[in-house]
Amino acid sequence: MSKDSRDVPAPPWRKPRRPAQVKRQLSQELIVETGLAILDAEGFDALSMRRVAQELETGPASLYAHVSGKEELLELIYDRVCAEIRLPEPDPSRWKEQLREYALEVHRVFGEHADVARAALASIPTGENSLRTGEFTYGLLIEAGMSPREASLAMDRLTLYLVGDAYEASVHWARMRAAGMRDPREYFEAFIRQITTYYRALPRERFPHLYDHVDDLTADGGEARFEYGLELLLDGIEARMPRT
Repeated sequence: MSKDSRDVPAPPWRKPRRPAQVKRQLSQELIVETGLAILDAEGFDALSMRRVAQELETGPASLYAHVSGKEELLELIYDRVCAEIRLPEPDPSRWKEQLREYALEVHRVFGEHADVARAALASIPTGENSLRTGEFTYGLLIEAGMSPREASLAMDRLTLYLVGDAYEASVHWARMRAAGMRDPREYFEAFIRQITTYYRALPRERFPHLYDHVDDLTADGGEARFEYGLELLLDGIEARMPRT
């Protein structure tokens, strides 16, 4: 093509060409980030290899060169989220305070990715970032004086509490989405109203404590309940910590 021919303008009736879109290089990291974005925006049930492929404008088969399937994808997403957990330099002399800080940090991160807790249930840490958090909690308890056997049990129960609390939150997020609601405060106020209305309709002669104290039963919000349960666990671990 000569230079002169390139200078000739296109006819005014010809539709302008769309600029070619450059596809990003497919990689495991890109697949995981896309899966996490779907999980955050649409929830656990919406996540699938087909849905990720659709978002990346490719076929599901092309993903399997990087991720073996949905199960591995969920493990990788969970490990990716664990990378956001900030850990302090371990100080066994302050183990209880540091364990509290760690638990609140996990609570914060899981709260930002509520549905990831469903991927964490019954999952043994194998990724680098989840191993990092396990090494921190387990090592902190051992260095503080707890036997490795008991530290293992304490770490397991603490982790289950953190994941279980986040899982409960993910169930409420799913219900909120299904109801077409966007404001969490509006959703939880409606949820509490349903509970109090139902309890106040119970026959008092059969359920006197539930009937009389429904306001106390529903008084505390999720954050207060989480922190109360956390202190119960920490106090229990402290009671079993050998005295120095």
